[in-house]
Amino acid sequence: MSARPRLPLRHTVHPGRRSFGRIRLRTLILLRWITVCGQTTALLVTSVVADAELPLAQCLAVVAVSALVNLAAIWQRRGELRLGDRDAAIYIGYDLVQLSVLLFLTGGLVNPFSVLLLAPLTISATALSRTITAALTGLTISCITVLAIWHYPLPAIGMGPVTFPFTYNLGLWMALTLSAAIIAAYVWRVADEARRLSDAVAASQMALAREQRISALGALAAAAAHELSTPLGTIAVAATEIRRDLPPDSPEAQDIELIRDQAQRCREILAELARRPEATGSGGTFDVLPLPALVEEAAGPHRDPAVTLDVSMTPRDASRPPMLPRSPELMHGVGNLLQNAIQHARRRVDVRGEWSRHEVRLSIIDDGTGFAPGLLQRLGEPYLSARQADTPGKGHMGLGIFIASTLLEREGAQLSFLNAGHGGAQVLIRWPRPLRSETEERSTWWR
Repeated sequence: MSARPRLPLRHTVHPGRRSFGRIRLRTLILLRWITVCGQTTALLVTSVVADAELPLAQCLAVVAVSALVNLAAIWQRRGELRLGDRDAAIYIGYDLVQLSVLLFLTGGLVNPFSVLLLAPLTISATALSRTITAALTGLTISCITVLAIWHYPLPAIGMGPVTFPFTYNLGLWMALTLSAAIIAAYVWRVADEARRLSDAVAASQMALAREQRISALGALAAAAAHELSTPLGTIAVAATEIRRDLPPDSPEAQDIELIRDQAQRCREILAELARRPEATGSGGTFDVLPLPALVEEAAGPHRDPAVTLDVSMTPRDASRPPMLPRSPELMHGVGNLLQNAIQHARRRVDVRGEWSRHEVRLSIIDDGTGFAPGLLQRLGEPYLSARQADTPGKGHMGLGIFIASTLLEREGAQLSFLNAGHGGAQVLIRWPRPLRSETEERSTWWR
C-alpha cells in the first residue's frame, strides 16, 4: 500500500449485481436475419404461389429496411459482444414496430401472423429488466390497438376483400392485449427467479472459494506455529546465554535484549495462531467490549511512537453505544487494518466511530499518500501487495487486507476502500444493528 497517489477513487468489497448485458448483439442479429428470411418467404409465397393481392413492393421495402439495419449493426458495433438493457430495448422495439408495419399492410390483427407480436416481448421479459419489459409491453399494446383500428384489408385469395365483424376484431384485440400483459408478467417473473438463483449460486461459490483460501491459510499458520516453535526457543536460549557472558556495560547487551524480546513476541504470536477457535471464547466479563475499547485493544500491538493514533466516537442519534464481541475475527480484522494504516501513515491515524439505531460505522484514515489506482479496484484479493514493488526482499505475501476483509465479512461487516480528500487512505467498516453481541445480550436478559 505504499506509494499511494491522491486519487478520488473508491472500491467496496461486497458482491454486487452484474453490470454487463445479458443479450449478445450477435444473437439479435441472427434472430433478425431469420426474421428477414421468414418474412420474405411468406410474402413471396402468398403473392406468387397463392396469387394474393397485397402491396408486395411496400412490404419488401419494409423487409429491406430491416436487412439494412442489420448490416449497419454488424458494421458499426462489430466489437461489442453484449448489449445493455437500453440498447437491447431499442433493437427489440424496432423489430416490434417493423412487424407492426408489415401487419398494417397485410390485414392488421386478422392476419394469422399477428401472433408474432408477442415474440419480441417474450425476449424482453426473459432477459431484460422489469422497467424495460414494462415499456415494451406498453409499446406492444399500443401497436395492437393501432392495428385493430387502422390497417389495409386482408389480401384476398381468389375472391373479393374479406371482412370480419366488429366483435371478432374486438375479441382479437382483447386476446392479444391480455396475452401480452400475462406473458410479460409471467415470463419476467420466472426469468427473474432464475436470475436470482444464478446470482445466489455465484455468490455461494465465491464465498466457498474465499472460505477454502482462508482455511488453507489457517492450516499454513498452524504448521508454521509448530515448525517455528523449536528454532525460536533455541534463539531465545542462545540469546540468554550470550547475554549472561557479556559484561553489564557491553554495547551489545541492548541488541541481545532486543533479540530476546522479539523472539518472545514471535512465540506469543505463534501460540495465538495455534490456539483452537473454541478456546478463544472464555465466557468472561470482557468477551463483549464497547467500540472504543475494542479499537484500543486491537491497535495495542501495532502502535508506533512516531504515529499519533486518535480515536473518537460520535453518536448519530440517542441510541446506546454499540457492544461488539471480542472475537478473533473482529480483533484480527480491525487490528490488521490499523496496522496497515500505522505502517503507511506519516504522522497521524484517525479512527472515527459513529453509530445509530440501524448501523455502526468505523473509519480508519491515515495521512499517507493514498491507495495506488491500479490496486484500489482489486483490494480484498489474495496475494496483492504494493509493498512488494517498493520494499523488495521484505517477504510481504499480500494477504493482510484479504484476511481482514474475509474475517470482518464473517461478522456481517461491509468494507469500503477509498482515498480521502486530503490525500490519505481511508477504510470504512459498516455493521448493521443489532450486532451479534447485542442480540445475545438481550436473549440472556430475557432468560
